[in-house]
Amino acid sequence: MHTPECRFCKTPLSHVLCNLRMSPLSNSYVPFADVHLGEKFYPLKVWVCEDCKLAQLEEFETPDAIFSDYLYFSSFSSSWVEHARKYCEMMTGRFGFDSSSHVVEIASNDGYLLQHFKAKGIPVLGVEPAANVAKVAMDERGVPSVVKFFGVETAKELVASDQAADLLLGNNVLAHVPDINDFVGGLKIALKETGVITFEFPHLLQLIENNQFDTVYHEHFSYLSLLAVERIFNHHGLSIFDVEELPTHGGSLRIFARHAENAAEIVAETERVPAMRKKEEDFGLSNMSTYTDFDEKVKETKRKLLKFLIDAKDAGKTVVGYGAAAKGVTLVNYCGVGDDLIDYVVDKSPYKQNRFLPGVRIPIHAPEKILETKPDYVLILPWNLRNEISGEMAAIREWGGKFVVPIPEVTVLD
Repeated sequence: MHTPECRFCKTPLSHVLCNLRMSPLSNSYVPFADVHLGEKFYPLKVWVCEDCKLAQLEEFETPDAIFSDYLYFSSFSSSWVEHARKYCEMMTGRFGFDSSSHVVEIASNDGYLLQHFKAKGIPVLGVEPAANVAKVAMDERGVPSVVKFFGVETAKELVASDQAADLLLGNNVLAHVPDINDFVGGLKIALKETGVITFEFPHLLQLIENNQFDTVYHEHFSYLSLLAVERIFNHHGLSIFDVEELPTHGGSLRIFARHAENAAEIVAETERVPAMRKKEEDFGLSNMSTYTDFDEKVKETKRKLLKFLIDAKDAGKTVVGYGAAAKGVTLVNYCGVGDDLIDYVVDKSPYKQNRFLPGVRIPIHAPEKILETKPDYVLILPWNLRNEISGEMAAIREWGGKFVVPIPEVTVLD
């Protein structure tokens, strides 16, 4: 029998957080013209390492196949761009970054974040593996970008070209790397002696507590806690000195790190680090039963969503989806929801319109489609943006339409 190994510590894996069966790559949207072509499906099973507590998927596709031509553009979420602006203000205020500093973002996408540092006259560089997305950053926002995957070799190239970082950051990328040792090892190399690292990632505690199983998809190779990340960073000579809890993506952590060997000279560890360690311990992230009990909760959510959709159809109601997000692809594929239950999905990104959701082949249109067809229910697939979406689409209430969110359980919003 096949036994995978932990991508960090190489311990054989035998414990399962959840098994979402077979699913396509979540951002492999199918053009309408290719409806007759087949798709690849891969196992979507999250393992948990008994030793280091890293939750993880196996690697079935290479990062090149997943990220080299990408259809996710960060700037289409206004709330996310505002989150990036506030981060820039906070970091420049706290650490004094200025025109003599160098800010490097890994997985810089379309320049949604670095544009704010650039506007302050701070030199920036984006490292982005998707050439089509990096082109938008350079052409539309003037953000210099190199089209590469980040790791030890790329870090060495940055240092050799005098591009080492005073601030080295990455938002929602640490979970996306299959070789996490090469990636974090690269951080160690690319960071200047007194530099600061920040990373944001969805918090595994929130995933378990709030039933966020739909944030599991093949682009996310790892599901992270401070417990696991601190062990990985320490192994590579990096010390975490602060941590923040964020509301983004259903509940995230932002960690702050520095070189371990000169940690005391930069900034002392804040009280929030031991407090978060205790919070995770109290929740049970050191106990395997906390992880292995989760799968039954996932199955129950599937049954509840299917019941709601079937009951709505039996009552003659129409249901559509809002947001062709990766988490939505996981949800509808795991639950077996096709266009027999959801008529269509809309998305603001023109890069996703006139395509099908992978796997279930639900068509994706522009948001104006909702105003034309006046559905009874709009299922918000990126539920973490429920306030933004319900505000932008408030017009559905004019005909008695209602918003629905699927996570943590099916809820019709007032």
